[in-house]
Amino acid sequence: MSVTWDGAPPPEPPTFGPSAVFRIAWRGSALLLTIAIGLALLLPLRLIERPVFGLARPWTPWITRTVCRLALFWLGIAFHRSGRPMQGQGAIVANHSSWLDIFALNASDRVYFVSKSEVSGWPGIGFLARVTGTLFIARDPKAAREQTALFEERLLAGQRLLFFPEGTSTDGLRVLPFKSTLFAAFFASGLKEHLSVQPVSVVYRAPEGEDTRIYGWWGDMSFGSHLLTMLALPRHGRVEVTYSAPLRVADIADRKALAAASEALVRAGHPAG
Repeated sequence: MSVTWDGAPPPEPPTFGPSAVFRIAWRGSALLLTIAIGLALLLPLRLIERPVFGLARPWTPWITRTVCRLALFWLGIAFHRSGRPMQGQGAIVANHSSWLDIFALNASDRVYFVSKSEVSGWPGIGFLARVTGTLFIARDPKAAREQTALFEERLLAGQRLLFFPEGTSTDGLRVLPFKSTLFAAFFASGLKEHLSVQPVSVVYRAPEGEDTRIYGWWGDMSFGSHLLTMLALPRHGRVEVTYSAPLRVADIADRKALAAASEALVRAGHPAG
C-alpha cells in the first residue's frame, strides 16, 4: 500500500475456540508446503527462462497461478471468475481490499504486479514478489520518466501488468477514486496504439453471520494478525473476480480519461456501484 486508507474502523476481532489452533496449524502448514513446492519448481525453471527468453516468462507464471489457486483452496475461500481476461498486450487495473487480492488475481490470469519499491525489502513477501516478476516503482515524481521506460519494456515483452489505481487497500465495501499517475505510461509514443487496459472488480462475500469487512486489510492492521484470522476462521465465503471489456488506449484522450473510464467499469462490477 502506498498510502494507508483509514476511513472506517475495523470490525470487531472474532473470538476463536481451541479448534482455531488446529485450523491455523493445518491451513498454515498446507500453505507453506504449497509455496515451498512452487518455489522448488519455479526457481530452476527461471534459470532457463531468463537467458533464453529474457523478460518473457512462458512457463513460470503457470506455477504462480496454480500456487495461488491452491492457496485459496487451503484457506477455504471459494473462487469465482466471470468475464474473460483479454488477449494481447496491455494491463489490468483493479480495486484493492486486501493482500488476498494477490492470490485472487494471480489465480485468475497470468499477470505481473506493480508495487512500491519498499515491498522488495519486506521479509519473505519481498522475495516472493521478486521471483514472481513484480515490477517495483519508486514513489518519486522525479523518477516518472524512468518508470515509464520500465512499463514500456515490460509491456513490449508481452507481460500483462496489474496495479491498483486507488493506491491503497480498503475494507472491501467501497471503491476509492482512481489516481491517474501510472496511466500516463500507456500513452508513450509507439506504445498506446498496441495496448488495452482491462478493469477488474474484486468482491469478497462473507459466509452467513460474518462481517464482509473481515477480508479487508487497511489502516494500522498488521499482516500477521490478519493472516492468523484468515487461517483461524471456521468458515469462509468466496471471492468474485469480474473482468470488464478492455479499453483500447488509442481510443482514450489522456491518462485522466483512461483512469475515469477504468474506475467506472470497476464500480459497475462492484456492489458499491
